[in-house]
Amino acid sequence: MSTIIWIIFAGAFATYLTRIGGHVVLSRFDKIHPRVDAGLRAVPAAVLTAIVAPYAAFFGLAETLTLAVVAVLALFLPALPVFALGWACILGLRYFIG
Repeated sequence: MSTIIWIIFAGAFATYLTRIGGHVVLSRFDKIHPRVDAGLRAVPAAVLTAIVAPYAAFFGLAETLTLAVVAVLALFLPALPVFALGWACILGLRYFIG
């Protein structure tokens, strides 16, 4: 097998281990402490911020404006329309702003 296939298998195996590991660790407790629960609920927002923040800080004006528009839209609309409108916004701003 090629090296790429082995890398894909290793990544899949590592992903599986981290997912099942979290389930195994948390299933051993009868009740999760409120601080742990709050921390786990904050993880998706932290990951999303880590992915999105560099675009606002290091890329152009079009990306920064699109992130601001999408942040406001996300407060009022479901995910799919927000995605579609954000996509249209970045394409339009890149076309007009440059």
